[in-house]
Amino acid sequence: MSQTASLLATLKRQLRAQGKTYADVARWLGLSEASVKRLFAERHLTLARLECICEHLGMELFELTQMMQAEMHRLQQLTHTQEQRIADDRELFLVAVCVLNGYSFDDIHRQYQLSEAQCTTHLLALEKLGLIELLPGNRIKRRVAANFRWRPGGPIQQFFQAHIAGDFFRSRFEADSEKLVVLNGLLSRAGNQEWQQIVQRLAKEFHALCEREQVLPIGQRFGTTSVLAVRQWQHGLFQDYARQPPSRDVSS
Repeated sequence: MSQTASLLATLKRQLRAQGKTYADVARWLGLSEASVKRLFAERHLTLARLECICEHLGMELFELTQMMQAEMHRLQQLTHTQEQRIADDRELFLVAVCVLNGYSFDDIHRQYQLSEAQCTTHLLALEKLGLIELLPGNRIKRRVAANFRWRPGGPIQQFFQAHIAGDFFRSRFEADSEKLVVLNGLLSRAGNQEWQQIVQRLAKEFHALCEREQVLPIGQRFGTTSVLAVRQWQHGLFQDYARQPPSRDVSS
């Protein structure tokens, strides 16, 4: 990612964090919302306009640049060995998920049956892995990038599929906090790729919403899991009905 793209990505995160929209930016700059969207998409924001937006966000342009540089040095993914270390230790896995979701030391200690000593031990292990920095007073500073994700097909994803997926789908999805949407249709390869990009944007929106709500007390937030998946796939139930392609006669 270029520095311009990284800077604008950082700016958009700051806008979301403060609950601001393209409509707000348009009002600040005296432009239409469509023009602002185009400026961001084409990365054509001038320094004067960047400074104007930063001013309305209560920050200096150099602060935005510092945030960008800090983000660029954050952890984006663990190695296979590091993930395996977490997957092999159930308590460490629990604490890792908690800190990635913004839990404080006290939140973890109050919500789970872990002693202060156990919490500290696991947090120090996560600090060694580079996920966090444990500050004085047991304050937790996350060291992961906004686009941090577990390795595709890695130990954490395999753990989820083996131990959690079945429990996750053992629901009628009828509660107010639940929703299950199963979509099926025919897409070309290009259409499939476009849909994957849409799913990726949804994932970014989810993480942006989590960022915005970090200001709320932990008691007002609850664990929310979304599974977004795309496959070229047909249920095995129908495989017996599929016609087999005609075999080729290779005899001379």
